[in-house]
Amino acid sequence: MGIVVVLIVLALIFGGLGLVMEGLKWLLIIALVLLVVGAVMGLKGGRRTV
Repeated sequence: MGIVVVLIVLALIFGGLGLVMEGLKWLLIIALVLLVVGAVMGLKGGRRTV
């Protein structure tokens, strides 16, 4: 019975770490998209003012 509890706890820990890593991956993707959009808008805005 003790080994079952240990396996469940380990599964929860590794599952939680997997979710955190998946969330960080999506945050990185969203940040890169926003960076590209911001750079494009900044370049367009800079051209208009010149």
